[in-house]
Amino acid sequence: MMKVIVRQNDIQGGAAAFEIFEKGIKNGAKVLGLATGSTPVTLYQNWVKSDLNCDDLTSINLDEYVGLKPDNPQSYHYFMKEHLFNKKPFKHSYVPDGVEAVKDPKKAADDYNKIIKDNPIDIQLLGIGRNGHIAFNEPGSSFDTVTREVKLTENTIKANSRFFYNIDEVPTSAICMGIANIMSAKKIVLMAFGEKKAHAIKEMIEGPITEEVPASILQKHPDVTVIVDEAAAKELDDKYKK
Repeated sequence: MMKVIVRQNDIQGGAAAFEIFEKGIKNGAKVLGLATGSTPVTLYQNWVKSDLNCDDLTSINLDEYVGLKPDNPQSYHYFMKEHLFNKKPFKHSYVPDGVEAVKDPKKAADDYNKIIKDNPIDIQLLGIGRNGHIAFNEPGSSFDTVTREVKLTENTIKANSRFFYNIDEVPTSAICMGIANIMSAKKIVLMAFGEKKAHAIKEMIEGPITEEVPASILQKHPDVTVIVDEAAAKELDDKYKK
C-alpha cells in the first residue's frame, strides 16, 4: 500500500516532503529526480531555507520543452535555477537539452537515458496532472516508455499559452522521462495539492492499474509516499487519512 501523508495545506505539505528528502540525503541518497511546476515550490522553499549541503548531490529533472533555451524564463532549466540551484548548487544538475532536441530529438533523449542509467535515482519527486499524468506521460502512454520526445496535448499547449506572448511561441513538444525511468527510482515522493487533483489522487491510489491513468502504475512500486493537502485527499477512503 502506498504511504499517504495528509497535511492541512501546501505549506505543510512542502515541509513534509522536505523532511523525506533531508532524511534520505542524510542516509546516503546522492541522486535526486526533481520536478517543476507550482506543486513543488513549497518543498524548494524549505530546501533553500535549510542548512542542507548539496555539494555532493546530483539532480536529474523529469523534462524540458523542445526549443526553449536554458535562459528562457519559461524553461525548466530556468525554473530550477530560480527555485533551487542559484541558492543550493548541486554537484551535477541534469535537465534535458531542449535546444539540441530541435535538431535531433532522438539523440537528446538517448543521451538522457544514458545519464539516468549511469546515475540510478535514489529519490524521485513527482506531481500529478488532473488526468493522472506524471511528467508529460499522458493517458495512453505505455508503462515501458523511456525518455523520448512527447507531443504536448492541445490542453497543455492552451494552459501554457498564458506564459507566452502568443500561442505560436508555446512549445508543442517536450523531452520527457518515461514511466519505466520513473519506476526505476528506489523511492518516489508524489505531491498534490488542491481540490482539482482529488479525483486523480483517488484513481491513482484506489483505481485499477491502467495506462489511462499513468500514475496508477505507482501501485506496483515498493516505496511510494504520497503527500496531499486536505483538499486533494477529499475523495480518498478514510483509511488513508489517518
